[in-house]
Amino acid sequence: MKQSLLKRFRINWSDTRNRLVLILTASVSIIILAVGITSYYTSKSVLQRELSEPQHQILQIGMNTIDNYIRESDKIAVKLALHSNVYKFLTMREQNSYTNISVLDDFLGTLVQNTSYIRSIYIYDINRGSFITYPFGYSSRALTFGDSGWVNVVDRFGDKAMIVERRDLPAGFNQGGAGTTLFRKIIIQGDLKGIIAINFIGEKLFGQTSSSYVSNLDSMRFIIDQKAGREDQLVYAVGADNEDFDAMKGGLAGLGDKKFTDFVHEGRHMLVSQIRSPVTGWKYVSAVSQEKLLDKSKTVRNSVLSVSIFALVLGGLTIFYFNYLAFRPVRRMLSLFSNYDRARISPDLIDLEKFTNHLMSDHTKLSQLIRQTMPDASSKFLLDVCHANIRGSRDITAKWNSYFPKWSNAQLTVAVVSIDGYPDWSARFTETDHSLLKFALANIVTEMMSAEWRAVCADFGKDKTAILLQPLTPEAQQPDAKLAEAVPIVRRLLKFSVSVGISTPHADASKLKQAVFEAENALSYRLYEGEGCVIPYRDVSDHEMPEAQSWESFLMDLTHAVEAGDKERSLHVLAELLSEIERDYWYPSKALSLLNQIESRLIRIARCKEADVWNEPNLRHTYDLESIGRHLSDSVSKLAERFGKLAQSKEFIMCQQMIDYMKRHLKEPVGVQEVADSTGISVSLAIQVFKQETNETIYGYLTNLRVERAGELLLQTDHKISDIALMVGYQHENSFIRVFRKYKDITPGKYRELMKDRNAALLE
Repeated sequence: MKQSLLKRFRINWSDTRNRLVLILTASVSIIILAVGITSYYTSKSVLQRELSEPQHQILQIGMNTIDNYIRESDKIAVKLALHSNVYKFLTMREQNSYTNISVLDDFLGTLVQNTSYIRSIYIYDINRGSFITYPFGYSSRALTFGDSGWVNVVDRFGDKAMIVERRDLPAGFNQGGAGTTLFRKIIIQGDLKGIIAINFIGEKLFGQTSSSYVSNLDSMRFIIDQKAGREDQLVYAVGADNEDFDAMKGGLAGLGDKKFTDFVHEGRHMLVSQIRSPVTGWKYVSAVSQEKLLDKSKTVRNSVLSVSIFALVLGGLTIFYFNYLAFRPVRRMLSLFSNYDRARISPDLIDLEKFTNHLMSDHTKLSQLIRQTMPDASSKFLLDVCHANIRGSRDITAKWNSYFPKWSNAQLTVAVVSIDGYPDWSARFTETDHSLLKFALANIVTEMMSAEWRAVCADFGKDKTAILLQPLTPEAQQPDAKLAEAVPIVRRLLKFSVSVGISTPHADASKLKQAVFEAENALSYRLYEGEGCVIPYRDVSDHEMPEAQSWESFLMDLTHAVEAGDKERSLHVLAELLSEIERDYWYPSKALSLLNQIESRLIRIARCKEADVWNEPNLRHTYDLESIGRHLSDSVSKLAERFGKLAQSKEFIMCQQMIDYMKRHLKEPVGVQEVADSTGISVSLAIQVFKQETNETIYGYLTNLRVERAGELLLQTDHKISDIALMVGYQHENSFIRVFRKYKDITPGKYRELMKDRNAALLE
């Protein structure tokens, strides 16, 4: 039998036509198979990337929420560790003092009741083994406190001051079962004296992680605690349990540090994504079944395999049924793969030709889909470089070559297009139209540039769109000339105005961040050039301004004129400053900083009865100086008119006398009694009149004046914080710091550092 088949094969192979059919059939089958396999794995890779991104976003949202809760809880633990009564509890000889324990119990109860995600708080004395807890009270030793099995955590701190762990809770402390606890050391005079344990409410802490994602995909999410020398511990799971986690451990271990990977779990193809928390060190893992997503790709793959088998069968039949009709499809197939001359193809093609033609068409569509995603990837690359999400010239160059394969080595220019008067524009159009209008704006500009420039757009949020440009030829027209043509077209078609800042040309993609900075700096000169301008950086790069006068005297003049109700004087002072800014050609950042200080000052003095007359100006970088002047003039005029009317009121005069007294005596430790005495009325009447006219208490207004004055001294002088405290009426530095932090939500030292750094950045 074997010899018979071998002999028959030799006879058929010796025939030239049979040999041709066999070779052609095998070749076509291999081509179909290769195209099918390539299409399958390409589509699988694209789907995995697209699926991995939303999974990462879901994990990021959950991780950020949990990390924020833990950071806030750690702040509470730090505050508790520094509490004076905690110090007494850990150091006093008789620590079961009823007064001290009562104060601590009240304080712990306040902390727990003011947070939605904390179940209980323990303070553990390491040396004496005693506890003070809420809500379980005081225990003199571990044996009398049911939830004391965690005290050996002190051996796991190492160099860390805080750790977060999943642990088993005894019955009665969380209905039994597992819970999550934050542990923080209490260090006194360099020695470890105690531990603070904050126990979380699981459904509150992990609530965001449990939120459903709008999808019909079968998914599981895990939070895993990985500690050196210990087995991975499951902290929390959604859509899974401990058995699922144990079954998937091997696959999860293969993930390593990769952003995502896939493996087979219980017969299902799973796509696994991960991120790691910088706060807890926990690994957040999402496992999604790919079965539904890959069904169509598998169908295509199976169809291709079927077509390939069909081709082989057809070739075999052709050899066995050798005749003229058997060779006609072969000639047509050769013609189809040689030059695709459809005019020579007769209508009676065999099915193999149809399948091959459809397969090639599907492959072309898939390639086109991949090409369509490249602009979005290119825009994200530009955004990532500018936001420093991609660092290092090697990484930038690698991604540049991947996203911009058809771009040359010519220099790159960045143009930043900004919508003029963005707050007015935002109010004029509905929110649903904003993205559509910005998309239309980008299309108009890129279409105008396409004849001579390659262009890629990136949305920089709110009013800004960045456009990366590269000339097609060395003779290309300057980009500012083409963009100047695009600006009026945008105004005519979209019914709003834009301004453009243009950087200087740069050699490669590693300089894109500098190019964006130059374009935004040039755009800031819209303040003087007016709306609808196109400003190259080369025109403003050598701008220098003379030394500006002190702003404080001007602000005081304007404040006094407005509070006095002198409308004419107020407008004159404002007009004089605007004229000085334009005449001396200030840096835009410096001018906007002063104008925003004027805005803040006017808002502060507008805190009076019926303050709805105040029309808050929109001092934004998207306006020019003339528009800002109109906003300020209108607001100053209305405010001065209001104060002019109030000045005729007896109650207003008394209120102003009290305010003047407070301003003159900021350095002195005056109180409500002294302020009331300054107007010769009783304390109760003074409180009533002041509240009626300013809608604030005397104490609150006086404190706000002191804090604002302290803020000015912190920025304008180098005095110590203790000296500034005395200069604004506080005898003790700690009292001043506590009040300043309450009003500004930041300590005086941090405020001085932050504001000076921001002002320095604005002046660069």
